[in-house]
Amino acid sequence: MTIILQLLGVADLRTLAASRIPEHIAGRAAAGALPPAFVAQRALDLLEAGKSADWCATFLMLRASDGMLVGACGFKDIPIDGQVEIGYGVAPACRGQGIATAAVRELARIAFAAAALERVLAQIAPDNTPSARVAARLGFQPGATITDADGEDLVQWVLAKPA
Repeated sequence: MTIILQLLGVADLRTLAASRIPEHIAGRAAAGALPPAFVAQRALDLLEAGKSADWCATFLMLRASDGMLVGACGFKDIPIDGQVEIGYGVAPACRGQGIATAAVRELARIAFAAAALERVLAQIAPDNTPSARVAARLGFQPGATITDADGEDLVQWVLAKPA
């Protein structure tokens, strides 16, 4: 599956953070493809805190064959100690088509283009088998299970920068 990552601008992030759909996106998004409001708000908060736009990026996943918006992904914050965390989601009707694999592969490529970055982290709920399969397929290694601020257990999947 070939996908295109399209960077969301600040105006679109503000619209999504207000739980609205940007007008230019409305007719071409599969149900459940847009990032949730809290993801858009997190990106806005990071940008407003003066963090690098490169690491606060939220991307739309567009299917190259028809331009349909099929998911969203991005970096969750600036790298810390040579590691950056990613997140991703695909519209339910579009899952199982290699979209997440293609998007995560591209996020890792973008991340590893930064000289100081050594690892990409994806924190995945233990019962999210499809997402764990994406991570494993791309060479991520499962590590410790942590409990996040919301009380959710998450397995830390880490991809090391290729030698």
